[in-house]
Parts: sequence; C-alpha cells; structure tokens
Amino acid sequence: MLKQINSLMLALSFFYLSCATLNINTSKEDNLSATALQPYGRDVRNPEQQLEMISSAVHFGFSFEGAECQVFASIPDVNGHNYLQYELDGVYQKRIRLEGKAKLPIRLTAPAAGKHTVWVYKATEAYTGPILISKITGHKVKPLRKPAAPLIEFIGNSITCGAAADPAEVPCGTGVYHDQHNAYMAYGPRVARALGVNFVLSSVSGIGVYRNWNSNGPTMPQVYEQVDFRANNPQRWDFNTLTPQVVSIALGTNDFSGGDGKEARLPFDSATFVNSYIKFVQQVKSKYPKAQIALLSSPMLNGKSRETLQNCLTAVKRNIDAVNSRAKPVALHFFQPMQASGCSGHPNVEDHAKLAQELLPFFKKLVP
Repeated sequence: MLKQINSLMLALSFFYLSCATLNINTSKEDNLSATALQPYGRDVRNPEQQLEMISSAVHFGFSFEGAECQVFASIPDVNGHNYLQYELDGVYQKRIRLEGKAKLPIRLTAPAAGKHTVWVYKATEAYTGPILISKITGHKVKPLRKPAAPLIEFIGNSITCGAAADPAEVPCGTGVYHDQHNAYMAYGPRVARALGVNFVLSSVSGIGVYRNWNSNGPTMPQVYEQVDFRANNPQRWDFNTLTPQVVSIALGTNDFSGGDGKEARLPFDSATFVNSYIKFVQQVKSKYPKAQIALLSSPMLNGKSRETLQNCLTAVKRNIDAVNSRAKPVALHFFQPMQASGCSGHPNVEDHAKLAQELLPFFKKLVP
C-alpha cells in the first residue's frame, strides 16, 4: 500500500512540474532586437546596434500578444529628457517622457490580453538629440511594416515639427523648448493618416531658405543632406532609403522673421529668397526626380508679408516648371491666415487639425 502511495505522489509531482514548466514556457517573453525594426523617417543604427530615432515623428511598429510589452529606450544625455508617443491598436495614446538617468524599460499595457499592434513615434525634432531603442520584449513580439502606399515627405520648420503645439503637460513659458513638441499631431502626419498614405518629416525649428529666424544659417539647403540636419555632421542621409511620391516644402516663415532683437536684421530680400528656393527645389529633385513637388505658404504670415511670400512661391514655381517642362508642374497651396493658439505664436494641436483639414483636398489631388 505504501509503495502505491509513493508512486501516486511521484506521479502527481511530475504532473505539477510539467504544468509549471508549460506555464513558464507560454509566458516567456521574446526579444525583438533594434536591428529587426523597420523605421520610417531619419534614423541611424549605431555601433551598439541600437536604433537612433532622429527626425520628427520617425516611427516604427511591432505586434505582441498578451496584455503588455516593454520598450527599452534611452537618451545619450544623462541630464536631459526627451519624448516618445505611441499608438495602440490604431488609437493614439499619449506622450512618454524619457529621463536621461532612467534605467527601466517603458512598459506598455493593453486593456485586455490578445494580439496588439504598437506604433512608436519620436515626439520631438532632430535638434533635441536622438532617442535610442535597444530592443522590444513581449510575448510573440514581431516587427511591422507599413502597408504599401504612397509616401509624402514634409519639409519645413517648427510648424511642420509640431513644435510648441502641446502644453497639456508642461504649460507654455515653462520647461524647455521641446516640452511642448507633438510631432504626431502636426498637420503632415494628420494629412497622411487621413489619406491612408505613409509620411516622413524633414523639419527643423527656426530654419529658413536663405536665413533663419535669428541667424543667417545654416539654412535648410545647407543641412538637408545631413542625417540629423546639423551642418557639422559628416554623416549623410541615404536618400535611397525611402522614395516619396510627393515632397511638400513649407519654408519662408523664418526668412520673414524680424530676428531676436539682439543683432541687426536686414529687410527681407525677395530676389535672394527666390533664387535660394529655386536651388533648393532643384536639390530635392536631384534626390527624387519623379516626385511631385508641392510648395506651401505660411499660415503665420499676414498682410504684406503674406502677399510677398505668395508672389515669391509663384515665381519659384514658374522657374522650376520652365526648366523641367516634362516633369509634373509644381503645386502651390496658400494657407488662410491663422491666429495661432499654441506656445510662442505657434499652432497648437487643434490648430494643426484645422491646417490638415484645409490641406486635405490639395494633397488628395497630388497623391497617386
């Protein structure tokens, strides 16, 4: 009898061990390395095999099963901070502040178990520094690609970045400049989502065509080919990485700026602006010969400045179309003037929704 009891206990112990092992295996987390991610936007794979998210709204996607996953993200500046933001199952969630000294991964949770998709975006621009992604962990975590669709590249300044647009967490006039950045809610990504197309942002706050808001340079034509839009960086962006069908250029607001009041500012020079703009469009066309070029004015300019910018853009179009008679004619859109409600005179997230709504019919005609 004792022998039978011992045999039964041994069998039960083996059954328990088998169940426990099975339970451990089914809950085991998988690792998705940064090298497997497929980002949209300007990025770098550094020697540590991390993904460096550089440009505004550069993003990557992945799927996982269960109720949570972890994103291993960091920034190089231990004394600084930066921001990510994300979608879960196609629904925008929030911005996430990354502290330079933080060591723990970002934990993303779903309301229920099952299969989920996540798209992670950089909320800030290149000048705030890169965000480093080492890996993603979760059950059955896999990289995602965007569905095949046309691509729009949005070139511009702080407006295109979504800078100073979101004071929900850090009020205007407090914190540092990028505390109010929200690239996901900027007009370009909104237009792309509404049209069901892909997008990248190539934008820098304060930048212009022939001069910046408070300096003579480096301007967009001088930094466009650098991977992070910094003139002193020898690393160039590989323009074969992505091929946009439409390139939208929204520059000029800062060329018209009166400066910061610290140094003398010459009056706006229409001839220099037009000539510089023509050269920049030709520079862009040399990277994307078949792309449709679209020039946008500025919603921030009114009165005489608005009229002058529109005349300048018309002159740029006339010249480019004459030189490239077999190419698609340059498209123009002149914004309606806007009284912006964001920080330091910028559009806020609601203003960006209005800009996107105004632009939708225009881009709908351009997207193949």
